[in-house]
Amino acid sequence: MEFLLVPPVAFLIYLALVWMLSVIGQVMAGKPSPTSVKSTAYASGEVPILGSAAPGYRPFIRTALFFAVLHLGVLILASGGFSGAAAIYLLGLMIVLMALILG
Repeated sequence: MEFLLVPPVAFLIYLALVWMLSVIGQVMAGKPSPTSVKSTAYASGEVPILGSAAPGYRPFIRTALFFAVLHLGVLILASGGFSGAAAIYLLGLMIVLMALILG
């Protein structure tokens, strides 16, 4: 039974299970019947907006970068012992985070 725990064998087993679930799902879904009603947007009776609905990622890049730097910095600090180099690294991390906050 330990043979099933070898990563390539487990991957092939999972791949076969995913394929089987996909086939079962396609059989259960039935044949498609496209209509004009199915291809229109539902907006509770309102006229749909013609412009872009999603603003994109631009407003969130600074926040994502802040949390990425914060989490990676804490992981690096937690993996090492306390020393003078860690204190300098922590000071640099605080400066980078302040620069990201202030823009």
